[in-house]
Amino acid sequence: MGKNLKEAMKMLEDSQRKAEEENGKKITGDIPGPLQGSGQDMVSILQLVQNLMHGDEDEEPQSTRIQNIGEQGHIALLGHSLGAYISTLDKEKLRKLTTRILSDTTLWLCRIFRYENGCAYFHEEEREGLAKICRLAIHSRYEDFVVDGFNVLYNKKPVIYLSAAARPGLGQYLCNQLGLPFPCLCRVPCNTMFGSQHQMDVAFLEKLIKDDIDRGKLPLLLVANAGTAAVGHTDKIGRLKELCEQYGIWLHVEGVNLATLALGYVSSSVLAATKCDSMTLTPGPWLGLPAVPAVTLYKHDDPALTLVAGLTSNKPADKLRALPLWLSLQYLGLDGIVERIKHACQLSQRLQESLKKVNHIKILVEDELSSPVVVFRFCQELPGSDPVLKAIPVPNMAPSVVGRERHSCDALNRWLGEQLKQLVPASGLTVMDLEVEGVCIRFSPLMTAAVSGTRGEDVDQLVSCVQSRLPVLTCTLQLREEFKQEVTATAGLLHIDDPNWPGIGVVRYEHANDDKSSLKLDPEGEKIHAGLLKKLNELESDLTFKMGPEYKSMKSCIYVGMASDDVDISELVETIAVTAREIEENSRLLENMTEVVRKGIQEAQVQLQKANEERLLEEGVLRQIPVVGSVLNWFSPVQASQKGRTFNLTAGSLESTEHTYVYKVQGTGVTPPQTPSGTRTKPRLPGQKPFKRSLRGSDALSETSSVSHIEDLENMEHPSGGPEQVALETSSPELHPGAPTPQDAEQPGALQNRTQSPEDDRPQMIKVFPVYLVQ
Repeated sequence: MGKNLKEAMKMLEDSQRKAEEENGKKITGDIPGPLQGSGQDMVSILQLVQNLMHGDEDEEPQSTRIQNIGEQGHIALLGHSLGAYISTLDKEKLRKLTTRILSDTTLWLCRIFRYENGCAYFHEEEREGLAKICRLAIHSRYEDFVVDGFNVLYNKKPVIYLSAAARPGLGQYLCNQLGLPFPCLCRVPCNTMFGSQHQMDVAFLEKLIKDDIDRGKLPLLLVANAGTAAVGHTDKIGRLKELCEQYGIWLHVEGVNLATLALGYVSSSVLAATKCDSMTLTPGPWLGLPAVPAVTLYKHDDPALTLVAGLTSNKPADKLRALPLWLSLQYLGLDGIVERIKHACQLSQRLQESLKKVNHIKILVEDELSSPVVVFRFCQELPGSDPVLKAIPVPNMAPSVVGRERHSCDALNRWLGEQLKQLVPASGLTVMDLEVEGVCIRFSPLMTAAVSGTRGEDVDQLVSCVQSRLPVLTCTLQLREEFKQEVTATAGLLHIDDPNWPGIGVVRYEHANDDKSSLKLDPEGEKIHAGLLKKLNELESDLTFKMGPEYKSMKSCIYVGMASDDVDISELVETIAVTAREIEENSRLLENMTEVVRKGIQEAQVQLQKANEERLLEEGVLRQIPVVGSVLNWFSPVQASQKGRTFNLTAGSLESTEHTYVYKVQGTGVTPPQTPSGTRTKPRLPGQKPFKRSLRGSDALSETSSVSHIEDLENMEHPSGGPEQVALETSSPELHPGAPTPQDAEQPGALQNRTQSPEDDRPQMIKVFPVYLVQ
């Protein structure tokens, strides 16, 4: 059985893909179909399972792939297969074997975690054990509950006390499992003045208990934390135990810090959990064992009540839940179990000691050195802010200022957490949002180290990555306010406050037809911002630019990313404004030019039609007859000059082509007006990227050697030439109506583009625009 399991796991863990899968081909076996009558062999079935597990690997991130399971993981998986095989034994042998497995596992766990004379309940769902404990507490406190049922609870409502720092959804789960209304839950707040803000307020809890007793309610159960789900803080379990004994309340403890009970040195706050009425352990994540059940240890003398509550069972299948854990504990041994838990605690202490030496990093669990959870966040005072005013609540202080700073730090910490997770995937970091502190990064090696294989080198790499990202965070946070001021002071730009964007800021260009009151999608603005994004990305600066919908609306805007160095914000904002304005003006110029050309063509057609009528009157009707006209032209040729019209794109007017045929050149026409353009780009040193502040020592060099070179480049970019014109000509009478030939494009009848004059530095919109009017 073990050999077959290893072969199956080897096949499933094999990440080599076939050639057809690499080319994107789908295997027909993956498509659901009718069950085959002849059946399939084991290799084909396992191949199908592998395809289903790894089929969408290319579309999913790397973190979702199946992890490699070690030897101890194979032992745990073997327990499930062995349990199915054991269930086929006869009843007497099955009863003896399951009883032995259950008693051994219970004894080992109670001794490892210092919980003497306890019983164990093995369950798949972590919260299921607490629900069974609540049933046991109800049966213990309400003697007539078996007979009268919920009528007893109606006369004296039970109360379950939960900490405000408990894991989300725990109270709702208990009410759903027990059939109790939500008023039976009492949320106990955490400390506000003294102690940790994630520890239960014992004095306030005692007041709540007294008030419930005065109202005729029955305090039933209290759930304490030995390591909260968020930051790993431990409640004052010793004081809570005294309070529960005073009022006859069942005390249940859960949390990741319970794993430290297996170590030689245990803090007094966690050691007090050994005196509680029950506790829930999760040895699977602690020891890196897959598919291992959670365990709830409890103390109770009445086996009949535990049977009614569902904590014990006479079914052998329920007792076989302990088989994977029974095999794994024997494989690891006591030393192996202690070593894994000790290694996780050493990793957390190593990270905590290293982060204390890093500036701008705040640790939330500094007061608990024995906690295996490290929660930290980036925190820096903004320029001009007073930390004393932040620490003391001031009534006249605007909440928007504090909220804006809080959102800015939250966005940066969210970005930092995602960066660290990608750079050091073995660290098992998680990003969470706390109610008071904001967005934080949590390192809990007890829950991830055994599975991810976290080592001390990974912790050192994590610290170095944090230090390398700090200059980016501090520089970005300092430039945000300057960016907002520059955008606000620039005409045509609007600063957008997006609390979820970790970059320098968000800006939107307000064009002439922009409806500021509307929140709907703006096609014209989207077109301008798309062109602006393309222009900004072509500059090849260190900044990243993205385009997306505005926060709380559908309008497009430009998102400016993180700044890794000192950025010239004024140049950045000026470049954005000038580029967006040029894109808008060019778009309008093209639209206006299209309309002007259309009207000019219509006017030229009218004038050419009149010219043709005059030519008919001048030549006579006989010359228009095919045969007669040829004879007359042979005897008496007509010296008719070609009369055409030229359309000046700059002036938007029609002119005669007589000057063109006489002097063999196109006339200069009207000198085009100079289009206002943006401010000249600041000269940069060779190799200097855009939006970088110049060094003080390089100012003289940039003014002497670089300016002349820039002027030469500008002169090369703007050669001399005449204005842009369109020539509209009549063709010779011998030409048949139709499309012009390639040779016609060289004639003056084609609309041609001329180069700009040195005074005109406008961007050239149209290179060649041939238009023919042929009769």
